[in-house]
This record gives sequence, C-alpha cells and structure tokens, in this order.
Amino acid sequence: MASRSAILRLYASTLRVSRSFASYNFRMYFLQRTKHTFRAIQAETDPTRVSAMYGDAVKELGVLRRSAVVNQLYGGWKLAVE
Repeated sequence: MASRSAILRLYASTLRVSRSFASYNFRMYFLQRTKHTFRAIQAETDPTRVSAMYGDAVKELGVLRRSAVVNQLYGGWKLAVE
C-alpha cells in the first residue's frame, strides 16, 4: 500500500508537471484532472483500491512528463487569456 507521504509527493509532482505545459488549455485541463484524480484517491477507503489508483497515477505521471516536453517544444502561440 502507498503511504500518505508517497501519495502527497506524487500529487505535488503531478501538479508541478501539469503547470509546465506551454499551452494554456492543456495546462488548465491537466491541473483539473490531477485535482480530480487525487480527490478520488483521498475519498477511497479500500487500501487495495488506493494502491491500484496510486499505481495508475504513477503511470499517468510518466505520460504527462513526456507530453509536457512535447508541448514545450511545439507550444504554439499565446492565447488572449494568458
């Protein structure tokens, strides 16, 4: 089972990577998705389910990191809301 501190470190890392997107729309989407995912983990009471959700979040963090790098390379123009 994942410890509380490991989940919080993963949450902080995922938020940090989500903020690194160059594109406003991607950045806002992944911030909201991260918050939603970790709220679901926080609400879960079954330890095996929490462990499975933690494993999924670790995999998503790897995908998110790679996506952020690609987005930074090919970011595009700034939007008016930025």
